[in-house]
Amino acid sequence: MSASQQPVAVIAGGSGFIGRAVAASFVEDGYEVRAVGRSSPIRWDDPDVLRRAVDGADVVVNLAGKSVDCRYTDRNRDEILASRVRTTRALRDAIARADRPPHTWLNASTATIYRHSTDHPNTETGGELGSGFSVDVATSWERELFAGTLPATRRVALRMAIVIGDGPATRMLFALARSGLGGTQHDGWCPPHRRYRGIGERPTGSERAPWYRTRGRQRFSWVHLDDVVAAIRFIRDDERLAGPINVASPNPSDNRTLMRTLRRITGRPIGLPTTRWMLELGTWALRTESELVLKSRWVLPETLADAGFSFAHPDLEAALRDVHARAGSMTTSTERSPHRVP
Repeated sequence: MSASQQPVAVIAGGSGFIGRAVAASFVEDGYEVRAVGRSSPIRWDDPDVLRRAVDGADVVVNLAGKSVDCRYTDRNRDEILASRVRTTRALRDAIARADRPPHTWLNASTATIYRHSTDHPNTETGGELGSGFSVDVATSWERELFAGTLPATRRVALRMAIVIGDGPATRMLFALARSGLGGTQHDGWCPPHRRYRGIGERPTGSERAPWYRTRGRQRFSWVHLDDVVAAIRFIRDDERLAGPINVASPNPSDNRTLMRTLRRITGRPIGLPTTRWMLELGTWALRTESELVLKSRWVLPETLADAGFSFAHPDLEAALRDVHARAGSMTTSTERSPHRVP
């Protein structure tokens, strides 16, 4: 690419709160952004248009996939998996057929790929993969990303922790605290169900949902939205980085500390502690899953740290206070005037 040419980024799944922030940052960096999605001119169901979009692009970022903030019915389970595998496969096929394939492909993944861990943190080199539905989704996703040979394209799986920002997970946590339900969330026995059973070509885990006596000490790995955007820029520009990369704060917390911090920020000194069976009733009413707050996610960003990346928001309370202070303007901007990209 000559100095006079504008670099090109293909961004898929740019309508979510992470995608909008990433697209805006690429525009700020001088990129022409080509958006891929169901309502974009570049659609998933047109492989030739998709191939032309990635042909000659400098970087591809794929954040597409159905939100996991839902009830894991059979229909939703299938769509959560298929929406990730289909889009990743479509991009891989398009890149393989391109005359001038992109130099870099960053594909979303999730830190939920690691096991429920309370004894030690998981890094890219020493982490242990888990089992069951969420893990099977993540491993299927990454297998599709790294399948085949793309010699001209550097591939990265972004194993993101829970993102602190104007997204569904953060809004749910603040809502719990404001409602008086922001106490410690205790895992334990729950009525048997099969929603977390394995899925895909290589299903793993038990047919019944696992449970652990965590006493609210399940780990909470997180990352501020600003640091997600900064990490994507950093990885984009550092050609040494490839393969799975953990995008998570270097300072994970635990559930007790998380909920106490949320109560302090929202001015609710008391929060009702909840046990697993109570959470199961609540998440049934909210049409979501208790796994989102009960799984012990203990993840460290070893690769980013070794490469010299610096987190702007390493402290959980400061990160939550920043998001809480910006919540009103962020909601207005994302609902009424979303980032526009060419």
